[in-house]
Formats: sequence, structure tokens, C-alpha cells
Amino acid sequence: QTVSGEHGLDGSGVYNGTSDLQLERMSVYFNEASGNKYVPRAVLVDLEPGTMDAVRAGPFGQLFRPDNFVFGQSGAGNNWAKGHYTEG
Repeated sequence: QTVSGEHGLDGSGVYNGTSDLQLERMSVYFNEASGNKYVPRAVLVDLEPGTMDAVRAGPFGQLFRPDNFVFGQSGAGNNWAKGHYTEG
């Protein structure tokens, strides 16, 4: 949310800023998609889908491309050894 606001983007990825410098530096964190919308340059990775669902349900969840979410079907239950040796 902070980075989007600093670059003049609203929750749907549309530029509403007032500075040419914002547009000039947009490619640092965002890629331009169709319809003059911007999407974050990010890949979100986790072992369980619940955290990804929380990101999608958030105010800026619609900014992310669906194919940039990578997750497993079961988590490690906050157990590092299980995540490292079994699930990961």
C-alpha cells in the first residue's frame, strides 16, 4: 500500500499521481499491463494457500497477477523442520 501510494497508484492499479517523477520511476516496482494499469513486480510464495487468500482479499489484492501466486496445499504449521525436510 505504501509503495503504491508513493507512486500515485490507486487500489485497482490506475495511475492518479501528479508528478512526472512518479511515472519515471514506476518500472522499479511495477510493470504496465493492459488498460494503463500497473501490476507489482512480485512473486508471492508460501506452503499454504491461506496466506495468499489473505493477500487477495486485502485492499490491494486485485493488483497482483493470479499466476504470480505460488503455494502448496498444506503448510508446515509454523514448524521449521517440517517445512524444511518434509514439505519444502
